Amino acid sequence: MAHEQARELLLAERAKLTAQLDDLGATPDGELKAGHGLSREFADAGAATAEKTELLGLAESLARQLHEADAAIVSIDVGTYGTCSSCGNDISPARLEARPSSLLCVSCKSAL
Repeated sequence: MAHEQARELLLAERAKLTAQLDDLGATPDGELKAGHGLSREFADAGAATAEKTELLGLAESLARQLHEADAAIVSIDVGTYGTCSSCGNDISPARLEARPSSLLCVSCKSAL
């Protein structure tokens, strides 16, 4: 995949993730904004806590994906895109096509 094409995909992914975080009422760091819109109609605090925990988990996942996309864009800018940030080997083109935000080769990612 050409770096220009990867950049376009990553920017589109970044926009999608940012919109999803905003829709959840979360910041790009995955923190829930004040007045994040949890339903006030819950009969008990347990249900509200469960909903908040679920929202936080989703927001953290989206924020992590956003961070990965941003890091991949930076790697394109500095000329290291496609090189594993851990071992320095090339990341397979198939992996980059399937997941443009990949900064680790399959071996290094599997070792985590």
